[in-house]
This record gives sequence, structure tokens and C-alpha cells, in this order.
Amino acid sequence: MAVDLSIVIPIYNEQDNLNTLFQRLEIALEPLALTYELVCVNDGSKDQSLAGLVAHHERNPIIKVVNLSRNFGKEIALSAGIDYATGAAVIPIDADLQDPPELIGMLVEKWREGYDVVYATRRSRQGETWLKKFTANAFYQTIDSMSPVYIPPNTGDFRLLDRRVVEALKQMPERNRFMKGMFAWVGYRQIAIPFDRDPRLMGQTTWNYWKLWNFALDGITSFSTLPLKVWTYLGLFISVLALIYAGFLILRTLIFGVDLAGYASLMVTTLFFGGIQLITLGVIGEYLGRVYEEVKARPLYFVRDAYGFESKP
Repeated sequence: MAVDLSIVIPIYNEQDNLNTLFQRLEIALEPLALTYELVCVNDGSKDQSLAGLVAHHERNPIIKVVNLSRNFGKEIALSAGIDYATGAAVIPIDADLQDPPELIGMLVEKWREGYDVVYATRRSRQGETWLKKFTANAFYQTIDSMSPVYIPPNTGDFRLLDRRVVEALKQMPERNRFMKGMFAWVGYRQIAIPFDRDPRLMGQTTWNYWKLWNFALDGITSFSTLPLKVWTYLGLFISVLALIYAGFLILRTLIFGVDLAGYASLMVTTLFFGGIQLITLGVIGEYLGRVYEEVKARPLYFVRDAYGFESKP
């Protein structure tokens, strides 16, 4: 049965946050006078998150649970939640409560004004190190300069999506899913709401710098081919320099005769161009690997159990 609002919550090892999460969500949603559902996607949690979710579902049937067959990653879990959501509007939110549920009322207000996407932009990021903030800003600046699609900086998955936007997203079958970029790519009428991001409520984040680096690569390769073009222009530039240098050597030999070239300079040049070639192959490999994942056309995810749904999407 369709509802007005679906809250989609990817869950991975969040057993300590569940009670506070649902309490704050229910307090924030009740005054809105909307029918709603809470679609929780258990992404292969290793703690007691699933048991906690099932217990909350039995207490309140509005809380629905999708239990994936294994850990597929947050982007896939979010996609699964969107597939199962029935609301006229869908709001993804993290279970760590860094994105305040109390902001949902403002998102709904802008939606009622006619906006199709209302995204929450972080005005400040509490509880994060200067290195995390620096790398996040560097990533958003980089992808903004490289991508033809404007991806709002300092903006996560916390936003409201109108049903027409949700249906557009469900038509995008790619396996390497950079959801922030996909939300921007579909277009429609969008507006930002600034907010101050809170520290994580309890537990430790599973995002380390290696995962963040790979996440950044997914974002760049999904929404820009500029890294491939860079090596084309760099190769052309180096070829021109080599041609100019070859002309200089020929001219010098004609005027001054032949001299013995230095071994060190030869090795430096060889290693430099060898490194350039390996980097080029690495960039091509990143794109080729993603093409390989796409052409296999495997399902995005498998669901082991579902609680509270009348039928599969």
C-alpha cells in the first residue's frame, strides 16, 4: 500500500543506534500529518542489527525490513531501499544520526512548494578531523571541475526525492553506483537546505581512507571521461617536446659533431616515460574494469528476508 513518505535507512552494524534512531524519526514524522513507512535495509550486518530491526518491526509495523543476502555496500543497500519504497516521496537517511531527522519537516515543506529534489547541504561537519574535511573538500572540487553534471558539494545522500525522480533512478541499471552523482544527473527541480552535521551518535564508522579513495574513484569514473582525455593531451604534449628535442640534437650534431650522451639522463628519461605509460594503463584499467562489471549484468543485490512488505517491488 502506497504511503506519502518513505524513509530509507541503510543499516550496517548499527545495533547501538537503532532505539534512538526510531525514537527521533517517529517524533519528527508524527507532526507532519503524512502516512509514512521506514524502510530499513540490513546490509549484511555482523552484529545484532537484524534482530533489533525485526523486534522494532514487531513493535511498529510501519518499520519494514529488507535483509540482503550479504554485505553489498551502502550504495547498493540504498538502491534496494529505493526499490522497495512506495512513498510519493522518498528520503534516504543514515542510521548514525549525523543527518538530523528533525530536518525532515523542512524537506517536506520545500517538496510541497513544488521541488522534486530537496537536498541537505552540510554547513559544518562536527566530529570530523581536519584531514577528513580537507579530503572531502578536495574531492568535491575535483569532481566539480571534471564532471559535466553539477554535483552539489558537501552534500550526502540525505535528501527528499519525489516519486517521479525515484522512478527515473530505477531506470538506471549501472552496477558501479555513485548515488550522489545519480541524484544530480536525473535533473528535475532541485533546491538545497543548509544544516550543521552532528557527530556520529554511537559506534565507529566503517569508512576508512582506502574505502573513501575507492569511493572517489567510482564517482570520478562514473561521471567523467576527463582522466582518459588527459593522457591523450599529455601524450601529444610530450610527443611535441620530443620532436623539438630531436630537432635540437640533429642541429647540434651537424654543427658540433657527435658527443657521448650521459647514462644518467638516459635512465631518468626512460623511467619517466615508463611511469607515464603505467599510469596511463592504470587509468584505462579503471574504466575497463567498470565496463567489465557492467557487461556481466549481474543483479544489483539479493534479498534473503523481507519483513512488512505485501509484495516484492
